[in-house]
Amino acid sequence: MRETWPVVDLFSGAGGMSCGFQRHPDFTVVGAADAQIGKPSAGPGALGCNASYAASIGLEPVCADLGASDPADVCQAMELGATRPAVVTACPPCTGFSRTTASNHLRDDRRNGLVGRVASFAALLRPDIVLVENARELVMGRFGGHLLGLDRELSRLGYHTVARTHFLDAFGLPQRRERAIVVAVRRPLPALDLSALWAGWRLDVKATHVRRAIWDLPPVAAGQAHPSDPLHVSPALRSPANRRRLAAMPHDGGSWADLIGRKDTSVLLTPAMARRVAIGDLGSHPDIYGRLHWDRPAVTVKRECGHIGNGRYVHPEQDRLCTVREMSILQGFPRDYRLVGSVANMYRHIGDAVPPLVSYQLAWLCRWILTGERPAAEELILPGCHLGAADVHRSA
Repeated sequence: MRETWPVVDLFSGAGGMSCGFQRHPDFTVVGAADAQIGKPSAGPGALGCNASYAASIGLEPVCADLGASDPADVCQAMELGATRPAVVTACPPCTGFSRTTASNHLRDDRRNGLVGRVASFAALLRPDIVLVENARELVMGRFGGHLLGLDRELSRLGYHTVARTHFLDAFGLPQRRERAIVVAVRRPLPALDLSALWAGWRLDVKATHVRRAIWDLPPVAAGQAHPSDPLHVSPALRSPANRRRLAAMPHDGGSWADLIGRKDTSVLLTPAMARRVAIGDLGSHPDIYGRLHWDRPAVTVKRECGHIGNGRYVHPEQDRLCTVREMSILQGFPRDYRLVGSVANMYRHIGDAVPPLVSYQLAWLCRWILTGERPAAEELILPGCHLGAADVHRSA
């Protein structure tokens, strides 16, 4: 068995970042840790993501609050021994940075301080590469001081940092998702990022569409799992009003705004929808209860993607929320990835995750940094996802 580079995953969630490294032949995930916090009021362990991680990655993460625990204690619990990881990945909660939370425009959420904790683990583990993924506001938001503080500490430890935002559909994700990716490398290794990895290459735009990603999955009714795949399931529509609403909504990108002007509009619209119509300002609200478009990337898959009222997450044609499997594919998971727990929590595991389709590319980026050997573009395609080598083309 050939030697591989060890990887430690902090804030590991359901394993989205680890998946890309685990499925790369040159890396082995040796440690992971997550507090499993869904909502702050729920407390540690409520999210249950460590069970999903263990089911697919084959490693039991340490359940620890990385903001309060001593890094030495966490690493001891990981049983790393004398292993020095080549790569440490860290995906602290992004809720406190995200612009979709109104209060984030006014106050600095205490969870944002978890970004700075990454430096404490880097100081202890001394990896060659540190990867951090978060909301775009980590780089460009009003609380970017957290990134500046991390950069300052990593620089003191001998790292050079590159931090940029990327639309991940440019790398093949069938979803319009903008994220910040921070790559810190120990000098004198070269500081490279995903843009450098894809320089001179592009992906077929059609490969990022919802149709390409999920069109071939068999139809299922809301609340019923397909017999061949227990994750091909969505919540039951218990509300008669929601069943009527979806049945009336046009296929392929329709939304509740298309219901305005019908004879039964007053029955189909919720009071909140009616108020938006009354003031003549629909804003971004048509996306709630909305259907995905077949021939566009999906909207951003968020943590609370498990309800039709939380965004444009309804299937383009079938009258239901996209299933757990469909949502995981749109989030870049390979089709054989396992998730466990309640259906509601599995949706949260997906929305919180780094897309494995992208983390696999980050694994190749790390290999390039460590060896100086740039991978071929077709090597960047995660096996088991919706992309194929034929989707890769040279840039004009």
